[in-house]
Amino acid sequence: MREVAISVRGLKKRFGPKEVLRGVDLDIIRHKTTVIMGLSGSGKSTIIKHIVGLLKPDEGSIMVDGIDVAKADEDQIFAVRKKVGFLFQSGALFDSMNVYENVAFPLREHTNLGEKEILKKVERALEMVGLKPNEVLRLFPDELSGGMRKRVGLARTVIMEPEIILYDEPTTGLDPITCDLISQMILHLQSELNVTSVLISHDIKESFKVGDYFAFLFEGKILEYGDRESFKKSSNPYVKQFLEGESQGPIKIVD
Repeated sequence: MREVAISVRGLKKRFGPKEVLRGVDLDIIRHKTTVIMGLSGSGKSTIIKHIVGLLKPDEGSIMVDGIDVAKADEDQIFAVRKKVGFLFQSGALFDSMNVYENVAFPLREHTNLGEKEILKKVERALEMVGLKPNEVLRLFPDELSGGMRKRVGLARTVIMEPEIILYDEPTTGLDPITCDLISQMILHLQSELNVTSVLISHDIKESFKVGDYFAFLFEGKILEYGDRESFKKSSNPYVKQFLEGESQGPIKIVD
């Protein structure tokens, strides 16, 4: 039986006059990767920002391991965030810190570990994302390629051993070879850590490499949800048009 790690119900969010989410219902299955797809600007990232309490909904609930993040107090939000790793689209590295300092940052903020133990954990995290510590530890972000920055960001995300990882457009702006490498990293971490993953993406090819379940967000609601095969075979015209859009040019939403 599938166990739900995150349950979103009736999620609504408005920014000024724009209603971005209009009643999102979505279950995230534990130990699986769920991909949320949709057009650019459709509100995909808005959903995952609600999961970690970076945004508060206008209506609805977001249950993370029994805690309703929408109504949680500061201590409960902190407890949720300890379980969740968030890989931002940019990687969000600190330019003034080298790789070692960037990856070690969460340990310095949230633990009392000594320097030797921190170094061990940093090296292991870098190895998990396919980087050689002796080659990258002292480099600064501006000395790294786009793909390496993403991987360092991912190492910082996993160093606290989260139960849930949220990926916000992890392959955006990367070349096809690096995109494939990032997808392999996601698969490796899923296997290695047995985490629950939520992936925001409009990269159809890479998403189907890593995803177990797929949700399509359109005009503020989830129009389609299912496993890989059922999603690919969707009869929903919007989903079909989105999936075919990669080879048929820009999507023109039909009436």
